[in-house]
Amino acid sequence: MFADRGIEIKTPEQIDKMRVAGLLVGETLELVRTSVRAGVTTAELDAIAEDNIRSGGGVPSFKGYSDPPFPASICASVNDEVVHGIPGDRVLAEGDIISIDCGAIVDGWHGDAAITVAIGEVPDDVAALMRVTEESMWRGFAAARLGGKVGDISHAVESYVRSQGDYGILEDFTGHGIGTEMHQPPNVPNYGRRGRGPKLVRGLALAVEPMVTLGTKRTDVLDDDWTIVTTDGSWAAHYEHTFTLMPDGAWILTAIDGGEAKLAELGVPYGGR
Repeated sequence: MFADRGIEIKTPEQIDKMRVAGLLVGETLELVRTSVRAGVTTAELDAIAEDNIRSGGGVPSFKGYSDPPFPASICASVNDEVVHGIPGDRVLAEGDIISIDCGAIVDGWHGDAAITVAIGEVPDDVAALMRVTEESMWRGFAAARLGGKVGDISHAVESYVRSQGDYGILEDFTGHGIGTEMHQPPNVPNYGRRGRGPKLVRGLALAVEPMVTLGTKRTDVLDDDWTIVTTDGSWAAHYEHTFTLMPDGAWILTAIDGGEAKLAELGVPYGGR
């Protein structure tokens, strides 16, 4: 059913179906992570991902999405490319970082997640950027409670990033609701104030995805009409998981373990099965 503002509220059975799609996304990203190395092209990573999604009974969410239609099954964004990089003949080199965004549809339900992976050794500031970005996502989950507001997540993401240094937080790209479509209301910004936005209720599924740079928050889109790059050439990291709130706590639908280990580390109740 749809609540106010067009927000889709799922039944417990539908959330279970989203977990199936989420697991396929999580497993695909882990497979791609292990395939990332110097000398591999981003198109080769895309082929690995698409094969795993389809052999797992899913359909890539991204392929053919929007206008112009996205031509691949993953987004592969390297170094100063923040999001929506199109896989192709680019060869990964030692010292690069690559953000891989992946979505899959199973039985009409979507999962969506992203990771950033270093190829070999990277400078300390780049390694810190990756750590801060990923941790900010988890701080967002840790701030989420039934009866709270979407802004509680946004505030937690921003507050953690700001506490760690002078980073750029993208404002033009946000997390989002997810379910029978990949992008649904509400938006989940990576900055904001507590107590603002739609209420966090049982059956709401959200994709939380901080995009953080070593410099500016300003971006340009390349001539392919998809790839988003920083205007100052600074490198960027991007992490994402799809999650929901259960009566006992958060359930990270695209994490292999449901997020149980990391939530425990943060002292947050785990609500998954």
